[in-house]
Amino acid sequence: MPGAFLLLLLKVLQFQKQNMGCIGCSCSTGKDSVSGCRSNGGCASGGCNRHNTYDWITAQGIADPRPFDVVEVSFKNGSRKEFFKNPQHTRATTGDWVVVESASGGFDVGKVSLTGELVRMQMKRKRVRPDARLSQVVRKAHERDVERLDEVRKEEREILIHARAIARSLDLNMKIGDVEFQGDGRKCTFYYTADGRVDFRELIRHYARDFKVKVEMRQIGARQESARIGGLGNCGRELCCSTWLTEFKSVNTAAARYQNLAINQTKLSGMCGRLKCCLNYELDTYIDALEDFPDRAERLKTQAGLAILIKTDVFKRLMFYTYAEDRGKLYPIHVDQIWEAIDMIKSGKFPGSLEDILAMAPAPEVEETEEAEPDFENVHDVIQLPIEKRNKRKKKRSKNRDRSQSAAAAVEKAAQNDALQGRRQGPPPRRNDRPGNQGGGQGGNRPPQNKPTSNRPDQKPQGDRPKQEQRPPNPHKNQGGGPQKPKDKPKS
Repeated sequence: MPGAFLLLLLKVLQFQKQNMGCIGCSCSTGKDSVSGCRSNGGCASGGCNRHNTYDWITAQGIADPRPFDVVEVSFKNGSRKEFFKNPQHTRATTGDWVVVESASGGFDVGKVSLTGELVRMQMKRKRVRPDARLSQVVRKAHERDVERLDEVRKEEREILIHARAIARSLDLNMKIGDVEFQGDGRKCTFYYTADGRVDFRELIRHYARDFKVKVEMRQIGARQESARIGGLGNCGRELCCSTWLTEFKSVNTAAARYQNLAINQTKLSGMCGRLKCCLNYELDTYIDALEDFPDRAERLKTQAGLAILIKTDVFKRLMFYTYAEDRGKLYPIHVDQIWEAIDMIKSGKFPGSLEDILAMAPAPEVEETEEAEPDFENVHDVIQLPIEKRNKRKKKRSKNRDRSQSAAAAVEKAAQNDALQGRRQGPPPRRNDRPGNQGGGQGGNRPPQNKPTSNRPDQKPQGDRPKQEQRPPNPHKNQGGGPQKPKDKPKS
């Protein structure tokens, strides 16, 4: 008995995995979730079915009091949805794969996304008349239909790359954004974007000859292309146009100005290259809040100088001013104070300075509410985290710098040694050129050291020594009266 129960539970889980897509997942392959979330994880950007509408009536099992014979069928992950007549013999309900008639001939395979009263509301929203001529649901899709759909979906990526190469070879100013096969594989729709009209008659001939299918070209905008392809915005969430946004409203830079956003085309543009649709989400709130602000308050004349408006905090109701000549300090002034300053200027009186405007009328006081005591213990002074010790990183020194430092140290050391040696030898000898101190050496601290000069005529004087002066003869040594040889100057 337990084994049979476990087997039944396993079959139920397998059925749910094959026939139910995960909630909130995202797929990158762009395929229909025929078998739920595929192996290796995956669902792609846009979820198992983009632009989903939760059919809560069918999920709760509530019988529809007013049966409606039209159902909504989604194709290729919800990128395209159409309405079809649902005969009673098909018994198709929400979540069933069905075979439907194609408007261009043949059959297509899709998934029923809505039934009953919700379909009536969707038709009214999309302005489709209930008595309009619609194609019919033929029957529920069986396993072979689903396998055939998977086969043609796998070929779409290769055909997309080949189609772009052909369009580029023909020098056509267009971009092939997406390719969608019909369920029976007889027809292929190419979605493209272009700035103007494109003559693609030659392109269709190439496509029909290479792909062997019936070709349909459909031009879409940049926003529709992003909705079909999907992706992630800079907010970290999936694109609104590929998940829930079905109607595209015009967006202009005035929406950014109302919200005090910098007019930066790079930051304000979405994945499609157009202005982000989310700029319109809070625009009405900002417009209502800006009604209390003065229209012409960019400049205020004061006796201290001209004050200019720098920025505005809409929800705190503050306007930041500074002086035109000295922009070093900002003055946050409340809107009520600005209104009083404007009334004073209109009456012919100018406020003394921005400080006087701040003192005119105090900002409305916020009602103080009694703060409830926290129900937890304050451990700020009891528990203290230890200071994290960080290892100091040693700076890497270059080899040239080390060499220069070592050379400077060697020079400094040599200078110190020379100074120390000079101290040991004593002060240098004094220069004494008087003739009385030559022979006996009595006039100086040290006796002069005289070296005889060489008698060779070709010998040159050494270095840059100064020219030696001839000294007068000594009568005690030279008795003959002949000239005396010049003597060298004592070395210092």
